[in-house]
Amino acid sequence: MSWPALVALMLAGAPADVPPPLPPGVTEALARAPEGTRIGLVVIDAEGREIVALRPDERFIPASNTKLFTTAAAFETLDVAVPDGAGGATVRLEGRGTPAVVLAGHGDARLSSAPDCRVDCLADLAAAVAQKVRAVGDVVGDDTAFPDERWPLGMSWNNMAGVYGTAISALTLDDNVVTLTIAPGAAGTPPQVTGDGYYRIDNSATTGPVGSPRTLSFERVPGSDLLRLTGSIAEGNLPVALSVGVDDPAHRAAWRFAQLLRAAGVKVKGRIAVRHRSLVPADDPANRGDAPLAAPSEATVLARLTPAPLSEDLRHTNKVSQNLHAELLLRRLGSSGSVADGHAVVDALLARAKVAKGAVELADGAGMSSYNRVTPRATVALLRWAATQPWGAAWRETFPVAASDGTLARRFTGTPLAGRVWAKTGSLNATSALAGYLTAASGRTLAFAAYANDIPGGTSATSAIDAALVAIAAAH
Repeated sequence: MSWPALVALMLAGAPADVPPPLPPGVTEALARAPEGTRIGLVVIDAEGREIVALRPDERFIPASNTKLFTTAAAFETLDVAVPDGAGGATVRLEGRGTPAVVLAGHGDARLSSAPDCRVDCLADLAAAVAQKVRAVGDVVGDDTAFPDERWPLGMSWNNMAGVYGTAISALTLDDNVVTLTIAPGAAGTPPQVTGDGYYRIDNSATTGPVGSPRTLSFERVPGSDLLRLTGSIAEGNLPVALSVGVDDPAHRAAWRFAQLLRAAGVKVKGRIAVRHRSLVPADDPANRGDAPLAAPSEATVLARLTPAPLSEDLRHTNKVSQNLHAELLLRRLGSSGSVADGHAVVDALLARAKVAKGAVELADGAGMSSYNRVTPRATVALLRWAATQPWGAAWRETFPVAASDGTLARRFTGTPLAGRVWAKTGSLNATSALAGYLTAASGRTLAFAAYANDIPGGTSATSAIDAALVAIAAAH
């Protein structure tokens, strides 16, 4: 069925009061899930009738299915089709004599300092400074466009050091990640660690014998610049890249900007500084953060970057499940840049979609928080309503495609659903999620939401969910 036909047909129908019987093979498929796993599954047909309703109103941790709600609100609220002038980073000079240079972020997720950067490049801002002055004082990273809410409530602290839990900031550079390269030496010697100097390295790793397993790992206490590398890498192996999260993205961006200024011929005479905006009033005793500095009246913007349309970033965010980008989108939804204001916009969207109040409670925009709760019926209600919106088809195109791309590239391969599922995945401790649209054997489009919680450690419910969806598609 075509997407416009689906839109028209999904306007009709309502959930049944009595759960329908499960189609053939679904019970057997779900029985493959590890013992103790709690599964919720709702599927609706093109007329809006529920054909599967297993624990439809129980609340589940959605993991990265949270991005469905954030990205739908972005499509509904933001102008995603035009170049992202509002989000681009700016640079300005402050003060006379040897001025401070202020690098300010406004929520762009794609600012890059990579040597091969072609678009949205920090080096372009450094070149603009070099055309104006030959020396600067302090280099200031300014992320006051958003309040200083670097991590969501309910996110595990052990995720903060890694790429999946790096801090959120209006001034984001290189996905707020530092990359280290680990190259083996001779057996019994430490491997060589190459980075850009931002982190101090305690290299306790070793080079193992040829053919030995790689056990490299790192640890960094939140707030510390000391990274401890342990484990081993086999002699003769290719170098390995490790990605490390950043605690203060504004500081990291300013530090990197100073490097690029020097490379552009600008002498940096001052320090690396930051400006944050606290959620707590400046005169409150609880405010121990950096107080924003008033910009001098003569401050002028030297240059502003204009990133590509947000539609491109929305596609990237859902296809690969990019947590940082989703969190930045949430903050851009509201006028203040706060998490609370972003969630108010999402709540308004859910009200328009007639999602039952209390069926969705979110603490973040990406799904790393264990505080998030949704019901399968609520997610399907969002999917059904979105199909009727002008942006619905574009939103669906940002989803991973079964056996084709993104986080579904290796799922449903060799099944009738290969290339016939458009869905957002989700994975967190003891949690697996999948929600979106599929084309059934009849050619009809079905919307679905599947959640598995309380999965025992070291096991997976993914194959059970996939097998259940294959059975449902075959029966319809």
